[in-house]
Amino acid sequence: MTDDWLRHNRENWDDRVGVHAAGDFYDLPGFRAGADHLRPFEAGELGDVTGRSLLHLQCHMGQDTLSWARRGARVTGLDFSAEAVSTARALAADIGVADRARFVVSDVYEAESALGGERFDIVYTGLGALVWLPDVTRWARVAASLVAEGGVLYLVEFHPFTEVLDEAGESVVTDYFLTGGETYDFPYSYTGGAELTRTVQVQWHHTLGEIVTALARTGLVIELLTEHDFTMWPRFPALERSGEREFRFPAGQPRVPLMFSLRARRPA
Repeated sequence: MTDDWLRHNRENWDDRVGVHAAGDFYDLPGFRAGADHLRPFEAGELGDVTGRSLLHLQCHMGQDTLSWARRGARVTGLDFSAEAVSTARALAADIGVADRARFVVSDVYEAESALGGERFDIVYTGLGALVWLPDVTRWARVAASLVAEGGVLYLVEFHPFTEVLDEAGESVVTDYFLTGGETYDFPYSYTGGAELTRTVQVQWHHTLGEIVTALARTGLVIELLTEHDFTMWPRFPALERSGEREFRFPAGQPRVPLMFSLRARRPA
């Protein structure tokens, strides 16, 4: 099954777009009204993006991408789902940033060709992207190739350690160093909503060491690696809301990292 991973994952994500666009989880009406989809630490770690070119790899419906556009960046979003890109283009028009936002349909591994060799001040990847890719070393090479001299790659992801815990988030039940793709057949997206019709998906586990090493070997200089003790949704039952969109383990309970962020620069 994993030999056909790209087709299965693209079909699955095409199918999710209508569910996501109609549901409360992504809240497109709220986004059109001005809601910001970025995490609270991102602007501080990445800095002022006004006038800078920013590429968002695996952008889905483009809300993170367009949140950077609202902050003044000239953005390009890339995703392998034509359905998602169509929604992103419509959102850009709806919020009045179509003049500084474009969206491209492409598999992330083919991004350099799809973008005609263009380089960007910032290459950005958001939450939940890397588990869909079998080869994180290849991803790192592609992502790094798109960073202009003096530019940065900025990655925000769910921490891979969360994938070894049980559903309660209390015990280690899975091998952290697991290799090989895992095929799932599940009728719903993580957002809930209507049943999907193309339900097969393939995911991979990449350790934090693999990700950091893959990027370091491209010649990028790692400037920042932050492990965060909160996440953006109630991943485990014990997590408590501690902000508008932050969930943490309660006081007195041992914590584990739930997300991480990384900034790496291409020397000028």
